[in-house]
Amino acid sequence: MDRSSLDLPFFGPEHRALSDAIFDWAAAMPPIDHHDTDAACRRLVAALGRSGFLRYCVPAAFGGALPELDSRALCIARETLAYHDGLADFAFAMQGLGSGAITLAGSPELQRRVLPKVASGEWIAAFALTEPEAGSDVAAMATSARLDGDHYVLDGEKTWISNGGIADVYCVFARTGDAPGTRGLSAFVVHPDMPGFEIAERLDVIAPHPLARLRFNGLRVPVENRLGASGEGFKIAMRTLDIFRASVAAAALGFARRALDEALAHARGRAMFGHTLADFQLTQAKLGEMATDVDAAALLTARAAWQRDVAKKPTTREAAMAKMTATENAQRVIDAAVQMHGGQGVRVGVKVESLYREIRALRIYEGATEVQKLIVARELMKSAARSAPPGSRKASPEGDRHGS
Repeated sequence: MDRSSLDLPFFGPEHRALSDAIFDWAAAMPPIDHHDTDAACRRLVAALGRSGFLRYCVPAAFGGALPELDSRALCIARETLAYHDGLADFAFAMQGLGSGAITLAGSPELQRRVLPKVASGEWIAAFALTEPEAGSDVAAMATSARLDGDHYVLDGEKTWISNGGIADVYCVFARTGDAPGTRGLSAFVVHPDMPGFEIAERLDVIAPHPLARLRFNGLRVPVENRLGASGEGFKIAMRTLDIFRASVAAAALGFARRALDEALAHARGRAMFGHTLADFQLTQAKLGEMATDVDAAALLTARAAWQRDVAKKPTTREAAMAKMTATENAQRVIDAAVQMHGGQGVRVGVKVESLYREIRALRIYEGATEVQKLIVARELMKSAARSAPPGSRKASPEGDRHGS
């Protein structure tokens, strides 16, 4: 795995040390059983907890490795784990995403109760935002949370929930009706042993991961389990996704690096017409394209993470650019690696075949590529409006729909 990008000024020596530690740990991992993903993820979360790597998913005050969440550390961990195995990346990532809203907006009591168990791997976390009729259009969310004394009563469904069915704690977003659209959403900490919580369906996908559709039927959640103020759910969700969106790009980068390494090794060793596959200019040209796609993704991902961690600037546009570019580039790189392997490339058990299945979902979850394009364009227009001469600015009719 090429880790030369860690020598760029975006990273410090502590990031290079983290990369070395995770790489060595992942390389020594026993084989992962992808046929029983529930058991595999439980084992992976426990192992990542024992290793201390899950401490990068929470702040130091609650058992974390650093004073606050560090996007560069999250990216390094995900890229390295994805290079070795997609399920290992998934197990790590969901501990961060699933508890991120608690880190950002939980009360001190909620943080003390949940975050140390996430960092140790004792509890598995999940992030429940998507609904059957509300994916990219968060304003269409229908799950409701009605205040009843010192509890909220939740009714509705969530779907495509990672770790659904095995999680110990869920961050659930629901409509409290404080205002129309995205301004009327709130966030809650929910446990699966609460009456009214149901796993309605387990979902199977091309790259097996624990996924489920959840149903809430009169589920009573204590008021103190609300994250932030009532009506702040959308802001909390977007702040959480802004942190972890760059790490999705990093996971895609890890998949792409592995595909490039597999393609290069295969091309150098595959005999063909008295030469090796790597001797042909067509192969060399494709390898050149693949390497450039990988480096472009690496630079955009590092910039987004650095801008959040060091420059302390909003990264909505930069994270969207990184996620869009890294996932789309990885799809091209992996597809080229499969093509280069010929028939072996589509054989179950060959690494590039599993990479081909793993990468596809990354172009959809945490905001599909098409949504990332809209985010970039929206941020671009906001910037243009701010720099326009007074009197020339026009209000955008799209503001409410996109939750601006």
